Amino acid sequence: MEIKARIAVIGGSGLTQIEGLRVIEELDIDTPFGQPSDKITIAEIEGRRVAFLPRHGRGHRINPTQVPYRANIWALKQIGVFWIVTFSAVGSLRLDFEPEHFCVPDQIIDRTTLRQNSFFDDIVVHVANGEPFDERLRNVLIEACRAEGVTTHDSGTYLCMEGPAFSTRAESKMYRILGADIVGMTANPEAKLAREAEMAYATVAQMTDYDSWHESVVTVEEVIGHMKNNVANVHRVIRRMIPMIPLGTEDEDPVSHALSLAITTDSACIDERYRAKYALLLGKYVDFNGHRI
Repeated sequence: MEIKARIAVIGGSGLTQIEGLRVIEELDIDTPFGQPSDKITIAEIEGRRVAFLPRHGRGHRINPTQVPYRANIWALKQIGVFWIVTFSAVGSLRLDFEPEHFCVPDQIIDRTTLRQNSFFDDIVVHVANGEPFDERLRNVLIEACRAEGVTTHDSGTYLCMEGPAFSTRAESKMYRILGADIVGMTANPEAKLAREAEMAYATVAQMTDYDSWHESVVTVEEVIGHMKNNVANVHRVIRRMIPMIPLGTEDEDPVSHALSLAITTDSACIDERYRAKYALLLGKYVDFNGHRI
């Protein structure tokens, strides 16, 4: 596997490109799960090579349910990425999480129903997911956001809903009862797939509104205004955080061996074609003769 970049940025709503980059190349990649959302741009940021992928494609043409999450994560893994930083616009479920504040969440509640949330269709893999976001990467993001003067909440529960319609008022109030702090549409299955791929994953959630639990009327103009201001802050945060990511310490991260005890299917029962097809993920643990390594 040729390493094109060790760091990736997945851009969400409003972040379909990063300004002022020195582009090195664009990669058109195919995977066992089809093509990713768009071409992957390899660029230099602060002296480091970074892969950039717009989650919804250029022109924001792919809705949250239809994002090819498996292809996106696989493609990044294929080019050597370990650190995945994502950016997402979200609604706030708390008064103190104000529009234009950032949150680096530490937990997820998954309320999606229509998405493929595992790479492994033909074998049983029970990956540990108690802490869905990588703690070391989260700390980098918190420090970078605050260094750029953005009010940033250092924990929070991200409720991932299906969409594409926004919450009803009753749903929004229920999410608050469940203990969620923010609501969005893209953290899962991204986070689950990154864990299965043994990649460090963390997100910066940017508040655009108070969702529908709040009695105030939110206009489209307000949301778009907050989103534009958020994106301006995101560009600064990206440049700040890239040099802070601890390259060279990947093997020290617990996620780097997340599959070591997760593969439950007897290796002798894993079809040879399946082992070859998924060698990118399974090759560390199961050889082509079906033996545990």
